[in-house]
Amino acid sequence: MSFQYLRLKTHETLFLIILSLVLILTRGSHITTFYNLPDASLALFLVGGIYLKNIRFFLALFLLGLVIDFGASAFDPKLGFCLTNGYWGLIPAYGVLWLSGYFLYHKKLIQKLSIFIPIVSIAIILAFIISTQTYYIFSGRFGNPSFFDSVLHGWEYLPQYFLSSFAYIGIFWLISHFVNINKFLSFYKKFKSS
Repeated sequence: MSFQYLRLKTHETLFLIILSLVLILTRGSHITTFYNLPDASLALFLVGGIYLKNIRFFLALFLLGLVIDFGASAFDPKLGFCLTNGYWGLIPAYGVLWLSGYFLYHKKLIQKLSIFIPIVSIAIILAFIISTQTYYIFSGRFGNPSFFDSVLHGWEYLPQYFLSSFAYIGIFWLISHFVNINKFLSFYKKFKSS
């Protein structure tokens, strides 16, 4: 019984390490974005909800993003343009994606594209609305806009936001389609027992 618990912990640790590395390499507008890759944060929180599920992993991934963002602004203050009171809107925005991933996993809908694509699309659009509106309303950079005034701003970023996120999620979906995690766990169990 304890071996099975240890195996699960190793699986979670491996996924957290992979997600953390991708977050470090792609987090937007910071010094570790060597190749100017689009930000993969939204996709990573969706994938985290699918495979890590537990809220402690959500918090770990969010804290890593926080360290990256605040660390980058310490080195170059121009990179801290988003670090306002509106920044905290990322918590519910990422939460929407995490919960969507959790839902897709538990309902066994990951491989059903006719359901997977609409759910992920809605989650990305909701995350966009939450993060954009909290930034425009709470950042202090736009005066005191009403909700309706703030809705007029930021929509020009939706196509890039949506397409880059969906590209990463598409890559994840292809990998998950061709690499069965149960096969990986069976291989790991045989490897540990030999």
